[in-house]
Amino acid sequence: MIEGYFRQMGELIANTGIVHSSTISYDKRSAHVGFIRGTVYFVDGSLLHLREFVNMQPDAERYMYVYHYQRRDGTLVFRYDNSPHFPALSTYPHHRHDRSLLQAAPADLPDLKAVLVEIQRLIIGHGIC
Repeated sequence: MIEGYFRQMGELIANTGIVHSSTISYDKRSAHVGFIRGTVYFVDGSLLHLREFVNMQPDAERYMYVYHYQRRDGTLVFRYDNSPHFPALSTYPHHRHDRSLLQAAPADLPDLKAVLVEIQRLIIGHGIC
């Protein structure tokens, strides 16, 4: 179960055309539970730090996630996470930070595929990084 999810994550990263390289570690906690941590490096020098603690039984449930995307100089572009520190948001605990970790906006639960698509649009479409 969890090995299949790990494989999907690795294939998703490998098949994203803007990825230069990545360092991802997979920690199998049980047949259904695992922890993923790593960094994805993009062709423009920007990078994505990611972490997921996921349970595949009965459906994929991410207990914890962070997708932190930054420019090559370390400037935050965006960060999605579910840390419970903005309880007033309508999508609590899911939220997004733009350029500041001190402020957050409501956000639906993202997945890595959606985050990579967003990054690809930024790199190719706007050339911001």
